[in-house]
This record gives sequence, C-alpha cells and structure tokens, in this order.
Amino acid sequence: MELKFIPYTLQLKHTFTVSSYSRNTTPSVLLKITHKGVSGYGEASLPQYLGETQESVLDFLKKVDLQNFTEPLDLNSILNYLDNLSEGNNAAKAAVDIALHDLMSKLAGVPLYDYLRLENPSHLFTSFTLGIDSAEKLKQKIEEAEGFKYYKVKLGSENDKQIINTIHSLTDVWLFVDVNQGWEDKFYAIDMIYWLKERNVLLIEQPLPAEKIDDIAWLTEKSPLHVLADEGVKRLSDLEAVKGVYSGVNIKLMKSTGINEALKMIEKAKEFGMKVMIGCMTETSCAVKAAAHISAQADWIDLDGPLLISNDPFEGLPYNDGKIILNDGPGIGVNLKTGLFD
Repeated sequence: MELKFIPYTLQLKHTFTVSSYSRNTTPSVLLKITHKGVSGYGEASLPQYLGETQESVLDFLKKVDLQNFTEPLDLNSILNYLDNLSEGNNAAKAAVDIALHDLMSKLAGVPLYDYLRLENPSHLFTSFTLGIDSAEKLKQKIEEAEGFKYYKVKLGSENDKQIINTIHSLTDVWLFVDVNQGWEDKFYAIDMIYWLKERNVLLIEQPLPAEKIDDIAWLTEKSPLHVLADEGVKRLSDLEAVKGVYSGVNIKLMKSTGINEALKMIEKAKEFGMKVMIGCMTETSCAVKAAAHISAQADWIDLDGPLLISNDPFEGLPYNDGKIILNDGPGIGVNLKTGLFD
C-alpha cells in the first residue's frame, strides 16, 4: 500500500467564534492510500483545541510504514500499529483510518455503511452551526441555512441571552447549544439551562470545563435537558471514565482516531444509557461523509463542516435542506476535485 499526504488549509466562509477563540482558517492534512490501483482518501482536521498541528501530523505520518501490510483488510493490525507509534495524534490516526475504510469498501464495491453492515443512513438531518456573532451576522447565517431543521448555537460569551433572543426572533427551529466549556459556575449553568429550555433548545454541549467532573455530574442530575460531553471525551477510555457524569456524548472522528473506535464508542455509550451525537470539526466532505455512513446509529448529527468552508477539495456530499444525501457508490462516495496528489 502506498501512502501520500499533503498539508491543506481550509478557508472558512465566516469568522468562526466560540467561547475561547476566533479563527478564519483551519489547518488540515489530506491523505491518500493506494492499493491495486484503487485509492482511499482521509483527512486530519486540526482546530486548535485538539492540540495537533499540520507539523505534528506530518511528522507522525512520516513514521507510518504500510509496506509490511499486504492488505487493507488487516485493519485491526494496522490500527494497532498506528496507536503504538506514539500517544495522541488522534486526528493523524483518524486520517489513516478513514482512508483505509474508504479503500476497503471501494475494493469490495459497496458503500461504506454496507461494508460495515450498518443500517442504511437514509434520513440524516444535520444541524447548521452558528458561531458567536453579531445580530446582523446571525441573521445572514440563518438566511444561508434556510430549510435546516436544527441550528447548533455557540454560547459562552457575555451576550448569550442576546444571541438566543436574536435567533429566536428570526426562526422557531430547534436548537442545540454548545458552550465549549465557556461557563465556569454550575449554578449559573443550571439557571441558563432552565432559561434555554423555554426557547426551543434540545440539549447542552460541554457547558462547564471538562475537568470539573463533580460539577458536571451535579448539573447533569439537575438539568431538564441532556448534557453532552465534547471536549470532555475524545476516545473510548475517556468515555468509560465519565460514566454517569454526562447524559450524552458528541463523538467525532478526529477525536476518536477514526471510524473503528467511533463505532466502539457508540456501542459503549448506548450500553451506559447515554445519548449519541455524531459531530465534526470544520472538515472537508471526505471526513464528514465518512462520519455520515455511521450516523444512523446516533440520536443527533452535527455534520455541517463542508458548508462552513469555501475550498472543499472533494465533491460528492450534497445537502437538501439539511438532509445529507448518500449515494450507493462504493466507498465513502467522494471524489477529489483537483490533482492535489499529482
């Protein structure tokens, strides 16, 4: 198997602001694995909170030698090999995992969900993310996302109520709220949650800093809405460590090291009685469509990453009023638009 990878910078359509930072770009690394003339694609998307950079991903991938593996079907051995190369590097490992899944299902001639023997994900309605912004910008974004059934609203600023009131004045769609650890006090958080419950909000994602385990457990017990982990859970071992702390979890391929472990996390979360969201970073159609193939297992999905960028190098992920359309072609089902690997 031949491995190629290149750095690539995603350009955001709008400045993206959460409780702790703003950004206009997201660094990424695109990856291709070729075997018997067939190529599988993957990516590592690298928002700053993951702690990975293009340099760290490129350094990790330079260590990866797939020459000792004669078939991509030897997936578990390859992924164990990757995990043992170094700790961390979750997004870098995810890029390889996604490309291998794309390659294997292409070689089998079936869509990825079929290869994985999963339910056909035919009714996937994603939320559309609204970063912290002015009333004027929020109105513009909502107009761009007309037809969506859900919006995901970033909070964690001093203007949280103003943001919700602005959105509520413009639309009556259901809202997911993501605080990105932006609230510090559990009493403030529970008051806000009760206030939000009356304003079309369905769930709260990472309301408090991840390290405040006891406060989050207290909040989850008292909250009338589901409290989901995001920054607080990356991999399977993290999920097992917070059993009973959250009532749900946002599983992302970039955090979990890819599809293989994400499926294990879905199974374990359900065993714990937790709700599941399948989410993404600002990513290309490649990783987001890979996540869509496993999303029939989730309660909610937040897979709008390609809609937030202006230079997606892949095609093959259409949206229809927030519904993700998967085709019956082999693999993930995306094509590279440009000769980036030539």
